[in-house]
Amino acid sequence: MSAAIVVASAGSAAAAETLRFSHTDNPGGSRQAAAELFAEKVAEYTDGRYEVQIFPSGQLANDPKAIELLQLGGIDFTVSATGSYATHLPTLNLTAMPFLVDTYEQGWELYDNSDWLQGEFDKLPEKGFRVLSTWEAGFRSFTTNEPLASPEDAQSMKMRVFPNDMIRWSMEAIGFQTVVMPITDVYLSIQQGIVNGQENPVDTINSLRFYEVAPNITLTRHVYSPLPLTIAEKTWQSFSDEDKEAVRKAAAESAAFSRNLVKSSVDSQLSQMTEDGAKVSVPEIGPFREAVQPVYAKAKDVYGEEAVNNILSDAAAIRDALPAQN
Repeated sequence: MSAAIVVASAGSAAAAETLRFSHTDNPGGSRQAAAELFAEKVAEYTDGRYEVQIFPSGQLANDPKAIELLQLGGIDFTVSATGSYATHLPTLNLTAMPFLVDTYEQGWELYDNSDWLQGEFDKLPEKGFRVLSTWEAGFRSFTTNEPLASPEDAQSMKMRVFPNDMIRWSMEAIGFQTVVMPITDVYLSIQQGIVNGQENPVDTINSLRFYEVAPNITLTRHVYSPLPLTIAEKTWQSFSDEDKEAVRKAAAESAAFSRNLVKSSVDSQLSQMTEDGAKVSVPEIGPFREAVQPVYAKAKDVYGEEAVNNILSDAAAIRDALPAQN
């Protein structure tokens, strides 16, 4: 595999400035497809002034390190789960509270129009990066090497989590023993018995082939987990107003593409993974919802009642306005 993938318009000027985009998805995954579209549109809308070089599969860094590289100016773009950015703005952990929304449309409304969340995103430039748009990954579910039908089954399992307090609290409330590790280490760690499984959206489970080593896919959809696309603030401030608008437009179009691609691919991905030997199940969700109830109180203790109530209120209003279709 080549060290990077470069996408630029055929008519790009020879002196185009190169921008580096790091992500941890495989070359065949939805993040790579959206990154290629983003790169193409950046080249097009800047009239070839910029060329985006894409580094997939964590070639430059895992997710936490990529965000650090944004701050240091080592890369220009990355895309990662919201909770990955919470290391630098802890209140973003609240987006990973369990069962905030039930549908993609509710999730899109939360990320695009929640007053509380937009206010949190507005704090990120002072941390060294900013959100351009939100790409899709979907709802987090489990893959384990033993069946997982209820929280009782979790008692004997070790679950990989990424460095995010809210996810860790939820997993521990369900009953798992948690092990923090970067996503790039997960496949081998399951294979070697270090952990029994992991939790991620179906798109990620499919792309990174976790079902090969943890074939029990349990569709709890316990956390909505999209992927904010971010740019280094130093890079952003180097753009002209015209190029800022061009990059914003490319980001918006790539987000729409990502959302449609991921939402429309879930059923076919599950079917393909089933053909490849995975066992897909939908458990009774009630016991899982009940198990995580203490997480909301813990969040209020750590992040304050006002912040927690703000996002819970926004999410409830969105669920009411956009009810799930049965």
